[in-house]
Amino acid sequence: MIYKSFRINTAIRIILLSASIFLFFYVIYETGLIATASIFGIHIIFQVVALMNYVDKTNRSLASFFQAIRYDDFSQSFPPGSGGSLQELHDALGEVINHFKKTRAEKEEHYHYLQTVVQHVGVGLISYRKNGNIDLINTAAKRLLNVSGPKNISSLDDFSPALTSAMKTIKTGERTLVKAQQESEILQLVIHATEFKKSGEAYTLVSLQDIQGELEEKEMEAWLNLIRVLTHEIMNSITPISSLAATADGILKDQKNSNGDGYEDIGEALQTIHERSRGLISFVENYRELGRIPKPDYEIIELRHHFSRIKRLFFDELKEQNIELLCEVNPDTLELTADPKLVEQICINLIKNAIHAVEEKPDGTIHLKGRMDERGRVMVDIIDNGHGIPDHVKPNIFVPFFTTKEEGSGIGLSLSRQIMRAHGGALQVQSNPGEQTVFTLRFG
Repeated sequence: MIYKSFRINTAIRIILLSASIFLFFYVIYETGLIATASIFGIHIIFQVVALMNYVDKTNRSLASFFQAIRYDDFSQSFPPGSGGSLQELHDALGEVINHFKKTRAEKEEHYHYLQTVVQHVGVGLISYRKNGNIDLINTAAKRLLNVSGPKNISSLDDFSPALTSAMKTIKTGERTLVKAQQESEILQLVIHATEFKKSGEAYTLVSLQDIQGELEEKEMEAWLNLIRVLTHEIMNSITPISSLAATADGILKDQKNSNGDGYEDIGEALQTIHERSRGLISFVENYRELGRIPKPDYEIIELRHHFSRIKRLFFDELKEQNIELLCEVNPDTLELTADPKLVEQICINLIKNAIHAVEEKPDGTIHLKGRMDERGRVMVDIIDNGHGIPDHVKPNIFVPFFTTKEEGSGIGLSLSRQIMRAHGGALQVQSNPGEQTVFTLRFG
């Protein structure tokens, strides 16, 4: 319709221009009226200029439209024309521009929506090209790997060379497990990869998820289930034995006669059974504590005051063994939201272990340290300069009942880790045999 109107308008202008030219020459050759011919000449010039302007306006409008499309500049507007086909052209071009503008706004809105989802999803996501250049890394991945804005996956070597190697070799659909250690924290990273193409170039998208907490939780859950079964069966067997032994011992004492020596031997045997049964009952009750962790009663704990209270608890024992306990909190006003009684129980267990580790050293030192890590989480370190934990022992120290002490129950560390899990945190250990051991409580 616009094209048809443009043709008609142009044709009319050309016809009028042709008629003016004809009249111009007619007047000159037939009448000789110079003044009249001059008027026609001026009118011809005016018509030529008007035709050129009319065509140029259309061309400029079309050129502006195509430039706007080419450079995605949808701020371009087309003002109303003087009417006719130019007005229709401007209206049509304006409608097309508005349509492009609306479509682009919808795409940008959808893009920002996807960006928000990607950045807030709890699983780490990294997209990179074949040369390792990273195009996208979401907030969860930055937090997990403790990086700000890596440009290439090779820069992740500082975090874990094994992770970088896995990301370079992993194929689409593959899933692999990478173990990494950052300061005192152990990470078990599950990596899953998929490949895709964008603009003809190959990309790899990997997801990263730390399952260390889930592994520890499942391990502890398995141990607790075993403990519940064992303690139930043992208690069912020991309780009647202890009761019968006590009853029989009482009857023997009432029925003593002249043959007292024999009765005394039987009584001693029953008494021994009774005492050992009570000892086993007490033993089982200790293990039952692993399954009786109360739900944390959260309070705001000022770590400096908390450390001072713990130091007072061990003052006499440390003084007697000439062991120094240092307390440090950075920043000085650092606070923690947790159950103070349960956290105190963990610290007591760990400090007792530390005392045992340094008791044979002349310069035994225990360092109780509160701090914040690079991710803003509260950390409590219990550091000793004792004999350390041998490498072959370290994997088992959190296993219930495992102990290297002659009088140890083997539940202290298991109980402490379970308390930390109840707080949504973790208990980790680093040890250099012969130098020092660091137990770290990570909250959050």
